[in-house]
Amino acid sequence: VKYLSAADYEALGVEIVLANTYHLMLRPGADVVARFGGVGAFAGWSGLTLTDSGGYQVFSLEPRVDDDGVTFRSVYDGSSHRLTPESAVHTQELLGADIQMVLDVCPPLPSPPETIRLAVERTAAWAARARAVHRRDGQSLFGIVQGGTDPVLRAESARRTVELDFDGYAVGGLSVGETRAEMMPALAAALAELPVDRPRYLMGVGDPASLAQAVAAGVDQFDCVMQTRLGRHGAAFTSAGRLHVKAARHADEDEPVDATCSCDVCRRHSRGYLRHLFAVGEPSASRLLSLHNVAWTLALMERLRAAITAGTLDRVVDDVLAVWS
Repeated sequence: VKYLSAADYEALGVEIVLANTYHLMLRPGADVVARFGGVGAFAGWSGLTLTDSGGYQVFSLEPRVDDDGVTFRSVYDGSSHRLTPESAVHTQELLGADIQMVLDVCPPLPSPPETIRLAVERTAAWAARARAVHRRDGQSLFGIVQGGTDPVLRAESARRTVELDFDGYAVGGLSVGETRAEMMPALAAALAELPVDRPRYLMGVGDPASLAQAVAAGVDQFDCVMQTRLGRHGAAFTSAGRLHVKAARHADEDEPVDATCSCDVCRRHSRGYLRHLFAVGEPSASRLLSLHNVAWTLALMERLRAAITAGTLDRVVDDVLAVWS
């Protein structure tokens, strides 16, 4: 997580951190991470870890794809590498995360129907191959549902994935350019086929409106880089919507980023101070706003969990959508 450390995760109450297999397998190498005792020990993190398969990054690099796997070039030195369902499992076993993901095919949206269909077919075949070689006790393997924004394909992909009996199930290939109005029916179709007694994970989604709606739909788990990416560029999540801290109008404001937020950044620093840090190019500005955005999002998730317990989830979701839609 850029600008954040394991100590920050602990202070924020983070329970699980995602590590990127694509980058780790290239530098420093999965075997190096394994010698340190796994990705958690390597990073000084004692909490839970999740690794992706590396496929999402690979498919953004125009790789050569066939039924067996993917051939791609390193962004670091241009060297050629091969990723298959089996090698993705073995690499993640070396990385030692608590949860690993199968290699899937994530098509861009929009894509022709035949491209989406092929992604569903290859994802299902690759999931079966990954399931067959997964052996390590104590390391869960999650299947991934594809299908673009087509509810029929999403339901089919979910059913085929459930047949393989994974430890948990992810919905991938959403939040890649489609609108939320297009995303939600596809998500609902997938969730309707997934068991409620296994974790249900929506990959790559982190905006407050989508988080709230997806929780209401039955999603348990998310990942996203939005919180830190926006923080590095001067944008903060607040109870009144997105705040652009670098704007000149905040130069003299002594109020916190969000008066309703109890994070350390909001308790200590004013908008004017944070705006000054960005104005002079001080790197701590990006770190502080990243910390706030992560803390704010964790508080939102706690609020949604409390609303489920209290039976007030619909009202809380409506409140979030009123600000963030």
